[in-house]
Amino acid sequence: MTPPRNDLRSSLPQGGAASGPAEPVPRQPGHEYTTLRVNLRAPGVAQVTMARPAVFNAFDEAMIGELDATFAALVADDTVRVIVLAGEGKHFSAGADLQWMQRASTASREWNLEDARRFAGMLSRIETCPKPTVARVQGAALGGGVGLACACDIAIAADNASFSVSEAKFGILPAVIGPYVTNAVGKRQAKRLALTTERIGASEALTMGLVQQAVALDALDAAVDATVTQLLAGGPNAQREIKALFAQLEVGAITPEVRELTAQTISRVRGTPEAREGFSAFLEKRSATWIPKSP
Repeated sequence: MTPPRNDLRSSLPQGGAASGPAEPVPRQPGHEYTTLRVNLRAPGVAQVTMARPAVFNAFDEAMIGELDATFAALVADDTVRVIVLAGEGKHFSAGADLQWMQRASTASREWNLEDARRFAGMLSRIETCPKPTVARVQGAALGGGVGLACACDIAIAADNASFSVSEAKFGILPAVIGPYVTNAVGKRQAKRLALTTERIGASEALTMGLVQQAVALDALDAAVDATVTQLLAGGPNAQREIKALFAQLEVGAITPEVRELTAQTISRVRGTPEAREGFSAFLEKRSATWIPKSP
């Protein structure tokens, strides 16, 4: 089923970064979020905030479904250029809701398989989003919360952030998030995190590549906004092409097939209207048309 389209165009402010409270994203009649808040962070920038602070934004079936549907809707909205994933309150996400996991432990294997497929589908939705995604991480990111951060293109953490791939403590394993953690930090570090369930700080997470930036808590939003500004300067079609190409690349030998893929890709993209506009804007010393206008 095609998710409802959230058209942000009519509600975008006509300036740069948003100031004051973020504007809520308009919703289709009859659609209400129960676990999320979705707001305009800035022109062209949607922020999806997990909003279960009483349980440290632990996710259950409802949040998984809403995250999946919301990212699908934002992908379909041409007014959205960048998506920020955040957590309300002191923590990013404590991962899977323990009440949900307790229900799963007494359910049939068939129920668990369908449930796990929905979780896997949601993470894939985020990871394969053709638009740039940024995780804004503060406080705890545990279990599936680590997976959410790793599924985003860019993760920026506050210096009070901590991360633990904690599933083994409950007699289970980080199966669904495993590929995303491995892609972020490499197989050996991923195994260490999963086997020991060690809780690491933002500095170590930065060193191993789990996050790409760590800043003071009171500088977190400024750091996210700075990255968003950089992302908005790039062509949206170019960014879609980057994500599509890089998804096909592996670390290793540059084979003839890889060389041909890259040659075919750049030869096709060079002739697009966006490429022509980008070169013209540079030569004419002006901003490209896709960059939001300053107030």
